[in-house]
Amino acid sequence: MSYADHAASDCRLIILKALAQETDHRLNETLIQKILESFGHTKSRDYVRTQLNKLTELGAVRVSAAGSVQVAELLGPGLDHVERRALLDGVLKPSPGV
Repeated sequence: MSYADHAASDCRLIILKALAQETDHRLNETLIQKILESFGHTKSRDYVRTQLNKLTELGAVRVSAAGSVQVAELLGPGLDHVERRALLDGVLKPSPGV
């Protein structure tokens, strides 16, 4: 796995964990971008959208538009990954004790 692939899989895990911590399991892309920055991933909004698209393809999230901003909502397979019940290909495996 290349560094870029590893970084992307880490970003996807961070996104899923952040969504799982929200009461309604939703965050907008601006907040997701700030969360990624807090974990050392300084990425563009386009990069965040690319990761959200990948997570959508995996069935982990649903993305909707709120004006010009995308809002991600965690779905069952994404929560299953965070809680280590099932793993998603292309998303870093969560550590025990999440």
